[in-house]
Amino acid sequence: MEKARRVLVYLSKENSLPRCVEFVQSVTGHFAGCHDDRVMVSCVLEDNKFILSDRGAEDIRKTPVLLRRPLFCPFKHLSGSEAAMLPSDTLERGVDVGVAVLLQSANQKVLLTRRASSLAIFPNVWVPPGGHLELDERLLNAGLRELREETGISLKPEEFSSHMLGLWESVFPAMLSRGLPRRHHIVTYLLLQSTQTHLQLQDRLCPEPREVSGCLWVDPSLVRAIVSTVDGAERSEKAPANLPQTVRVTEVCSDGALLASELPVSVLLNTAPPEGPDVERISTGTRYALELWLKAMETGPDWAHSDSLHN
Repeated sequence: MEKARRVLVYLSKENSLPRCVEFVQSVTGHFAGCHDDRVMVSCVLEDNKFILSDRGAEDIRKTPVLLRRPLFCPFKHLSGSEAAMLPSDTLERGVDVGVAVLLQSANQKVLLTRRASSLAIFPNVWVPPGGHLELDERLLNAGLRELREETGISLKPEEFSSHMLGLWESVFPAMLSRGLPRRHHIVTYLLLQSTQTHLQLQDRLCPEPREVSGCLWVDPSLVRAIVSTVDGAERSEKAPANLPQTVRVTEVCSDGALLASELPVSVLLNTAPPEGPDVERISTGTRYALELWLKAMETGPDWAHSDSLHN
């Protein structure tokens, strides 16, 4: 019954009928093979199914987009014996669909939020606003809803333009060294280009404290330093000399009050440690999305992808 209440990922290869992805299957590996961690796929949302197919699909409804997983993706390395240890309710989950929004201001800054420490999945990690795609919901509508629910920012159609940046295969825990997988998602990263500056958008912030503990606007120079770091490395990088030592953040109190504060830039350069306690950092998938954002600013986004967001 659970599958009927959620939008799940389906796969179609070489024009085969779409089938629901098994929880333990790497979606990226299905198309790219065992060793490659990125592949171009086509995607379409129909009948509450998020269908991914190989790039050769000729259906004009499907959008070509880059799908990527981390080098340390648990489903790339999961052994048969480890898979057998997963509980039945986890094995029967399938792969969920997530939507995350990179809100870009008119002066080229992007909003990131720090997940509340009370959250069970990726607490204290910096990510764009986002969450699950709901039944009968379009990708863009899901992104706008999550942006509104988590940050209080409600965008009207005339206040932004939209673009699909890429897909990310997300697993929690992110590494087998941290435990067996409990959640498996394909996250759709959307770019929303606002007509307002980050200060105008900042004035509209009203974050939900049960989900968000902090908000931060990052500019291209800081993003370039962030995407240069590598998760899984044994040590974090030092902030480049041309960057400030701290960056202004908005702390979200438990009662919803907002306080201006300073965060060491070194925290944003923290990488996911291969073992031991996790640290406050920017998520691996967010680094990927920010890398795509930089590329979109340099080359100009392919606005043909924007139509698919309304599917």
